[in-house]
Amino acid sequence: MYADVLDTLSHNDTSYKIQDHLPRVVVVGDQSAGKTSVLEMLIRARIFPRGHGEMMTRSPVQVTLGEGSRHTAQFKGTDRVYDLSSEAQLYELRKDVERRMRKNLKDGETISSEVISLTVKGPGLHRMVLVDLPGIISTETSGMKPRTKEKLTEMCSKFMKNPNAIILCIQDGSIDAERSNVTNIVQAHDPKGKRTIFVLTKVDLAEQNMANPSRVKKILEGKLFPMKALGYYAVVTGRGPQDDTVESIGAYEEDFFSRSKLFRSGAFRASQMSTSNLSLAVSECFWKMVKDSVEQQADNFRAMRYNLEAEWRNTFAGIREMDRNDLYEKAKDEILDDIACLHKITPLEWESLLQDAIWEKISPTIVDDIYLNAAECDNASNFNTKVDIALKDWTDDLLPQISIDVGWHTLFKQLETIIFSKANKDKDTADLFLPLKKDILNEIEKQHKWQTNAQKRLSVIQKNALEDTAVTNKMQWDNSIAFMERILNERIRTAKTDLDKCIGPSWSERWMGWKTRTPIESQSVAAKNELERLLIANEFHPKELETDELTTVRKNLQTQGVDVPYEIICNVWSKLYKLSFLKRSLACAQQCRKAYYHRSVACNAVECNDVVLFWRATRMLEITSNAIRLQIMNTEAQRIEKEVKQYLENLSHDEKKEKSTDCDSALIPLL
Repeated sequence: MYADVLDTLSHNDTSYKIQDHLPRVVVVGDQSAGKTSVLEMLIRARIFPRGHGEMMTRSPVQVTLGEGSRHTAQFKGTDRVYDLSSEAQLYELRKDVERRMRKNLKDGETISSEVISLTVKGPGLHRMVLVDLPGIISTETSGMKPRTKEKLTEMCSKFMKNPNAIILCIQDGSIDAERSNVTNIVQAHDPKGKRTIFVLTKVDLAEQNMANPSRVKKILEGKLFPMKALGYYAVVTGRGPQDDTVESIGAYEEDFFSRSKLFRSGAFRASQMSTSNLSLAVSECFWKMVKDSVEQQADNFRAMRYNLEAEWRNTFAGIREMDRNDLYEKAKDEILDDIACLHKITPLEWESLLQDAIWEKISPTIVDDIYLNAAECDNASNFNTKVDIALKDWTDDLLPQISIDVGWHTLFKQLETIIFSKANKDKDTADLFLPLKKDILNEIEKQHKWQTNAQKRLSVIQKNALEDTAVTNKMQWDNSIAFMERILNERIRTAKTDLDKCIGPSWSERWMGWKTRTPIESQSVAAKNELERLLIANEFHPKELETDELTTVRKNLQTQGVDVPYEIICNVWSKLYKLSFLKRSLACAQQCRKAYYHRSVACNAVECNDVVLFWRATRMLEITSNAIRLQIMNTEAQRIEKEVKQYLENLSHDEKKEKSTDCDSALIPLL
């Protein structure tokens, strides 16, 4: 679990970098000093790649030791568990470690700073976290990348500068002490030796080769090197053959120390020898450091909290300090006040909002599907019949539901506007309460359903409004014409834009903007010029082109040297006809201003009954918006208020859900 904390912090804590202050055992030493062998003896398994005099550890390896019924190993983030009692799986594990190291090497680098995380469990293993680092070198060989030596030193320094890191300094006992590089580096990071444990390896070779045994004694008494340490240990990590097991190495170490001349001469004490004593000492030192560092971090967090609370009190001196429950009740009251503000919206404001929103939704049906289709009729009677049938079918099937959907969205849009506008004004609590308000608003939007029988009542109202064709006074007539002119002007602008897109950039756009027309756009321009002649010849041309007209237009274009497909001709005609029809309808609407008393003066075949259609539409809009406004103010707003109260009540009694809200995370620093 402790190693998981280290890994999580190293990936997520980018600001304070707590992971740089958490304890772990950092194993450092010169290359081939027996550093990895010491680690394997602590792990009690030979899990690392092996080699003869070459650099084998090429990236840091973090090993978490723990007790377990079976001796196993597992890489972080993988499901495979290696059985360390099996030689075959040990071999696979070593190959996997080597493969991961080589994978970490980018752009041909010799070493990598990416950490390989590994968990090892087994009976009797001491719990701790160890980090094996690449060995420090004196000289760069020809196969190494430039600055490898400096990068190795920097990597080791990065891990050792952690004030809570225990440094396991590995010194090769079989070479002259003066040839060591690691002791000076360790001394630079821990000059007083308060977190360093010194380990002298290959003591068996030292006993064979050393002419002066007193040097070993001076090393283990801390008198030969200027560096200081908490403890000094002598170990034997092998006899030479790479295939020796940990058990055979342990037996050899025990046998050596039992007959060692250095031990008998008093060069070191019994508590200073063997890897078992070393493992116990490292584990005790590690957990003492864990305890001290956790207490230190707790003190730091308490100090940080105290400073934040003091800053809060000084910044908001006039605001009473509130605990979590007080803040929650304040947020609850604010939300209910926001909902009550729905009643402050005037009836005129509601109806204006609803009329605009409903018309935006239904205008394509009224204008394009009903009016434009019916306007092709050659007399007023056929026009009225076609309009009545289309309106009845539309009202029976879609109009009531569309109107209710618009009312629902308008209601929640206004509620959202009220909540966010008030939040922007009240900066003191906006950041605290806004997440909770958003959560409640989203939840109520999912729950709230419009009253069931409202759609039936609205359908009856809308049918009666659309069936009424009597424009009772001149003011209503003029208002309908003004509305019709506004809608037609909007449609004309849209139709002109569609036509311009079809024919491409104009002459001025091409000249000023360095634009050109595509081949299809050039064909569309030629078709437009030819089709305009048809409309000039027959202003009241039907909506569809006859087959012989299509053929004539295409042949005329071919004589001009332009071959235009029928599809392009039909596409251009539909846009050109719509624009021409809308302009003609707008002109007729203006003529209809004086036709209220005498329809015979109307300049179109439908005798200004299209004005009546738009009056019916405006009348239906007024009645529908009024009905939905009454439904909102008298029923829906009150139902939403009850639903919010019930939701808040459930939230206050559901401790688990209450703690999970985003608002709570914002309140934590204030408690």
